[in-house]
Amino acid sequence: MSATPLQSKGLFRKKTPGDVVFMLALGAICVAVLFAVVYPVYFVVIASVSNPSLISTGEVWLYPKGLNLFGYREIFNDERIWTGYRNTLLYSVVGTALNLVVTIPAAYALSRPEFRPRRILMLFFVFTMFFNGGLIPTYLLYRDLGLLDNWLVFVLPSAVNVYNLIIARAFFEHSLPKELFEAAMIDGVSYLQYFARVALPLSKAIVSVIGLYYLVQHWNDFFTGMVFVRDNALQPLQIVLRDILLSNQAFAGGVGASGGSGTSYDQQYADQIKYGVIVVSSLPVLVLYPFLQRYFEKGVLIGSVKG
Repeated sequence: MSATPLQSKGLFRKKTPGDVVFMLALGAICVAVLFAVVYPVYFVVIASVSNPSLISTGEVWLYPKGLNLFGYREIFNDERIWTGYRNTLLYSVVGTALNLVVTIPAAYALSRPEFRPRRILMLFFVFTMFFNGGLIPTYLLYRDLGLLDNWLVFVLPSAVNVYNLIIARAFFEHSLPKELFEAAMIDGVSYLQYFARVALPLSKAIVSVIGLYYLVQHWNDFFTGMVFVRDNALQPLQIVLRDILLSNQAFAGGVGASGGSGTSYDQQYADQIKYGVIVVSSLPVLVLYPFLQRYFEKGVLIGSVKG
């Protein structure tokens, strides 16, 4: 059989036995890494709905056994869970919206070479990545601003993440062709119109990625509620789940300290609540991620530039 034109040019060649061995070894490594990453999450899910005694004896490892929803009943019967979910959803949605409204236009402005102060301003932004006032000055500042025991403390201080700003700035600076801007200027488009009508529609991928980063940051925000908020009605989900977990561990430990045959039983159910807490806190973000995944792989400039 004669070689194809591509093969004759050296672009493609037949696979040698070494290539096959390499591909098989690479596939095996990828499967092993995938298993190491996915299985702990899978085990937590099946352990949260399995019989605690079977989990403690090591009989649950591939699929759930002895269906038991005690952990979820205990978690969702606690009214603090629903308050925490409401608060966290509010902080995540409002905070992410504010983050995008501030970060994306700022990154666009800092990416324009016509904006002369951009290097000096960028230096100030980067400075904050390495130096800050510390916890006590930050606490005093929040107190003077009236942000203590205020839900805005979860939103306003984190309006801009400098790392995300740098990523968005690099995208606008290097991924959008200059020809698009020049063509828009010839048509009499202003900077704001170019940003709204050209740059922003072509930036769905970076907006989605940055938005996901911000959403996960707000969803997992634990430190802010622990230090700056004392009102239980304003606590986020992470603090509520921590309190539930600590109270159940204390209960199991208290039974053990008093002695008796129920120690192992109570510890098992405390562990099941722990697994349920992990699932409850992680599931919403895991469910949302696949809907944004397509923007990670989609070409941003497909169809925008011909040539």
